[in-house]
Amino acid sequence: MTEDAKKQIVIKGAKEHNLQNIDVSIPRDEFVVITGLSGSGKSSLAFDTIYAEGQRRYVESLSAYARQFLGQMKKPEMEYIEGLSPAISIDQKTTRENPRSTVGTITEIYDYLRLLFARIGIPHCPNCGREVSHQTIGQIGDSIIEEGEGIKIQILSPIVRDRKGQHKDVLDDLRNKGFVRVRVDGEIRDLEEDIDLAKTFRHSIDVVVDRLKIRKDVDFKRRLVDSLETAAEFADGLINVLFTTDDGEYEKKYSEHFACVDCGINFEELTPRMFSFNAPQGACPECNGIGSKMEIDPDLIVPDATLTLNEGAIAPWSKSAKRENYYYQMLEAVSNYFSFSMDVPFNELPQKYQDTVLYGCNDKIPFTFKRRNKSYMVNRRFEGVIPRMERLYLETKSNYSRKYISKFMSDRKCHVCNGKRLRPEVLAVTVGGKSIADVVELPIKDSYQFFLDLELTEREEYIAKEVLKEIRERLKFLVDVGLDYLSMERSSGTLSGGEAQRIRLATQIGSGLVGVLYILDEPSIGLHQRDNVKLIGTLKRLRNLGNTVVVVEHDEETILSADHVVDIGPGAGEHGGKVIVQGTPQEIMMCEDSITGRYLSRKEVIDVPESRREGNGNFITIKGAKQNNLKDIDVEIPLGKFTCVTGVSGSGKSSLINEILYKGIKGKLTRKFTFAGKYDDIEGLENIDKIIAIDQKPIGRTPRSNPATYTGVFTDIRDLFANTPESKARGYKPGRFSFNVKGGRCEACSGDGIVQIEMHFLADVYVPCEVCGGKRYNEETLDIRYKGKNIYEVLEMTVEEALEFFEHIPKIYKKLKTLDDVGLGYMKIGQPATTLSGGEAQRIKLAKELSRTSTGNTLYILDEPTTGLHFADIKRLLEVLARLTDAGNSIVVIEHNLDVIKTADYIIDLGPDGGDGGGRVIATGTPEEVSESGTYTGEFLDKILNENITPYAKELLDAK
Repeated sequence: MTEDAKKQIVIKGAKEHNLQNIDVSIPRDEFVVITGLSGSGKSSLAFDTIYAEGQRRYVESLSAYARQFLGQMKKPEMEYIEGLSPAISIDQKTTRENPRSTVGTITEIYDYLRLLFARIGIPHCPNCGREVSHQTIGQIGDSIIEEGEGIKIQILSPIVRDRKGQHKDVLDDLRNKGFVRVRVDGEIRDLEEDIDLAKTFRHSIDVVVDRLKIRKDVDFKRRLVDSLETAAEFADGLINVLFTTDDGEYEKKYSEHFACVDCGINFEELTPRMFSFNAPQGACPECNGIGSKMEIDPDLIVPDATLTLNEGAIAPWSKSAKRENYYYQMLEAVSNYFSFSMDVPFNELPQKYQDTVLYGCNDKIPFTFKRRNKSYMVNRRFEGVIPRMERLYLETKSNYSRKYISKFMSDRKCHVCNGKRLRPEVLAVTVGGKSIADVVELPIKDSYQFFLDLELTEREEYIAKEVLKEIRERLKFLVDVGLDYLSMERSSGTLSGGEAQRIRLATQIGSGLVGVLYILDEPSIGLHQRDNVKLIGTLKRLRNLGNTVVVVEHDEETILSADHVVDIGPGAGEHGGKVIVQGTPQEIMMCEDSITGRYLSRKEVIDVPESRREGNGNFITIKGAKQNNLKDIDVEIPLGKFTCVTGVSGSGKSSLINEILYKGIKGKLTRKFTFAGKYDDIEGLENIDKIIAIDQKPIGRTPRSNPATYTGVFTDIRDLFANTPESKARGYKPGRFSFNVKGGRCEACSGDGIVQIEMHFLADVYVPCEVCGGKRYNEETLDIRYKGKNIYEVLEMTVEEALEFFEHIPKIYKKLKTLDDVGLGYMKIGQPATTLSGGEAQRIKLAKELSRTSTGNTLYILDEPTTGLHFADIKRLLEVLARLTDAGNSIVVIEHNLDVIKTADYIIDLGPDGGDGGGRVIATGTPEEVSESGTYTGEFLDKILNENITPYAKELLDAK
């Protein structure tokens, strides 16, 4: 290794994707930011070159056997890299939507909690709440005798409990000790027979110590106690007793350790897995540890209670509102019997009649139905809509029927554990007066304070010292990265990309590794300026441990806080891929060639509008918003304006806009049920005719989806090729030019253009199809040309190239122009959807909406549209949003970026804090009005409006 490589990571001749054969040196053990325009090549350098090579070298160091289980990355296109450390990537990918995965399990805090509660937890009786005490063998014997004289019992000692293996040594030992019978996985077996168990499965083995019939005399009591002592000795104080009566068998568990004398409930010795909702020993038996169950939801059965039964208030039977229909005749019979009208709105019916329709009744109702023009009359109990659908869901063998019924089901809290996931006896164990479920339900900041203030006895403190240290440190890490509003019970599937990334970041700090190269992708996403300083402090802490931290970032404060900045550009796509400047933040700010530097130094700015729009005078009003942490609030959203919803992370922005505003209005406008959040009413719907949410979800999950197919421009291009004279002569239709259907595509690769070759312990190799050469189409299709180019060559064009190529085809030009308007001119129109970032996907969706003819009464909703955008890209995006608003439409944006907030016409600021401390409207009005409100958003807005530069940026400039 050269001397340079000891101090820095040296990259020579990087050519991955659009990188232009660049040389870069990144200082080791420093906080480095890679920035530049969207699509300039930042991720290609950080992830596809530096991280990919670090990962590849690590995997190559493993044995061939180990490599077959690990996906190995291909070698990036470059000459060489020196000074590379083992690399860890912390990206924005959201965690899998596994209902068993929570913030607590991801961070491993829950594992330490399980250990803490198992070792110092105080068990209580779930029935009476009294602290559970030890139970002697004599007390256990008395309890058994009280079951009743004459009952046959088998005393069992649980030697093996739910463990994998064949357990031959255990069985041989029992034979040698003279035992005759064992119970294996619930079945009584004779020890003389050959008991062969599968070693890959879990097994439970109980030895039968004695078989007795209960009597109430001294001799029986003596023998019973002897047998119980023997059973307890073998299984560390645990005893199972199988009772056999004329009515059948039942089993009871006893323990020398814990039992409630008053209620007669016995408890096993506390173990960590008893506190796991992923293990049968701890999971609630009703919901299997999920905390909720899919059940028929009355709110989905009657989504619009203002409708009458005749108008179809019962949604699953709404299509049955015809007199000859069976379900209609059932409802009619019920209404006649109880004398209520089917023309009264459902919510105006007396509650008892609503319950009768939904849940049925025991009365025999005269029921007349028609079949083949004949009338039949029977007296029948009305089952009720919900019980009937529950029964049909369980009984039907039709996938279609189950799928239809499932539309009216929702995840409802388990009625046994009340959503706490664990068994009652486990929930009755406390530390510091709280159960493990109580602790994980607290916001992390409160949970952290609970463990700081926890008072223990000297013995408990000695036992739990190391465990508490780990819990407190990990909770502190989560607080430090601005996630104090989350709770440990929060499901991982509900986390945003930024939240998931910061959780992984906190976990890495907790690992305490040194000499590692960490690469992060925009960790500031979703973070309010108030919490940004915490994040930056955390990144510097990771550096101070002795690691190199490389961050791909656009956030101004993060760039200015870096030790070293690499600016990639000058443009995007083929116009980027070069190192414009690298050095300290001050050096970047002074570089005239750097667009980033010009924005940091305020030589270029995103201007504050000279005036704010007045709007059209109409409003959308949300009444009684109660979703998640929203505090039953009323919110008024002006129409014809650009509205920004702000607030610290976790303050309730997404709950208000995505869950209530979008889903609530979407359901009402389309008259289709949507799983909207909790609210009382939404007023003012007559003032809009359409609502569109433009989010960052992928535009497709396969390489076959691309910007051309998503925006619809590919359909027009295929029509154009089908109308060429050569196509008409050959009889080719538009479908001929699709790579998704047979006919024109290459069948050797099914239109993919590449063929996957499995390499077992090496990385799979993707090679261009030998038949079509990666062009996706067969030769006959590629023969057809328009203006000298075939369909493949058109898909390989960038948006900018395609604009010039199709400038005289208005239908195609208009759609391509909107892609260029949102800053995607660098993108190939056939670029696979799987290679697009979340920000790029969102802008493609925005372009698709822009290309449509606007009605002027559309409400657009965008969730953090600045994700992945450079200052210059944000400026361009704001011009597009202004165009939409000026056309009479309404824009609602959830955003933390101050450049977006300062250009809004109206701001709704939620807070004041996250989690339980949020959920209120704390300021509304123009940016100028909110800047004087004293809220967190207002404070930052005041600085940017009055000085047009952040204090830290000004300080750096003055220092230079």
